[in-house]
Amino acid sequence: MKRVVSVSLGASKRDHAIETDFMGEHFRIERIGTNGDWDKAINLVRELDGKVDAFGMGGIDLYVYIAGRRYTIRDAKKIAKEARKTPIVDGSGLKNTLERKCIMDINHNGILNLREKNVLMVCAVDRFGMAEAFAEMGAKLTLGDFIYTVGIPLPMHSLKTLKILGRVAAPIVVRMPFDKLYPTGDQQDVIIPKHSQYYYAADILAGDFNYIRRYLPDKLQGQVVITNTTTRDDMKMLKERGVSKVITTTPDMGGRSFGTNVIEALMVAIMKRPLDQISPQDYYNMLKELDIKPGVVDLEKMDA
Repeated sequence: MKRVVSVSLGASKRDHAIETDFMGEHFRIERIGTNGDWDKAINLVRELDGKVDAFGMGGIDLYVYIAGRRYTIRDAKKIAKEARKTPIVDGSGLKNTLERKCIMDINHNGILNLREKNVLMVCAVDRFGMAEAFAEMGAKLTLGDFIYTVGIPLPMHSLKTLKILGRVAAPIVVRMPFDKLYPTGDQQDVIIPKHSQYYYAADILAGDFNYIRRYLPDKLQGQVVITNTTTRDDMKMLKERGVSKVITTTPDMGGRSFGTNVIEALMVAIMKRPLDQISPQDYYNMLKELDIKPGVVDLEKMDA
């Protein structure tokens, strides 16, 4: 049996472990949250290095990609460098492939017609492939990277603007303390409605769930959420706040969806190749074989 462990800076109450078959291999998948404790996350990776088949890095990105350029988040390297024997991935190698495919499937398979839909991506730089796919499908984008990550009230409405401003800001932002950019630990449970006009104006709220949740207004009007990792409690909360439907980019496993870091770790464990020898095409080929479909939950039909 192979073992994949996602070490997360997120809350431990979201921990989950299952055993499942994945592409003909039997896996134990574990998500271990450290409640924002960097030392605990570092020590977990150090302790399990060489004893598991692959690590996922949750609650933090190691890399962000903007228009083909890769930027490394400085704080994330503190955790990643402790994985000397076991490969560690943050999901970024898979996001552009999996999430781009997910948006295409949503549109082409009749789940949701995206043309002319108003889409708010609270943070687009960590999901550039998703943002590109929305644009290709004819959606109207509002990109809240500056608004919600660094507090500058500057909405962007085109990928061209994000590329230009992102390339200027990225070298500075990736050196900032990560806790200032993204909620970790108990902060993930704190919801602070902020610049809610962009939420209200959107038909679709898309991107990282912790970002969406962090600034979620008390009451929405039937918006659709397209995101990654969700639990049953998340679904209940979204229903209470007026979200009509949740579409997840990763499949349900044991009653919840895991993050892209876990799916990428599963793939890496199967491929058994050094990370620098795995290409986006390798991920795409495996995704085609898996035939992963978006998960769709109609909250209006869900029991309270």
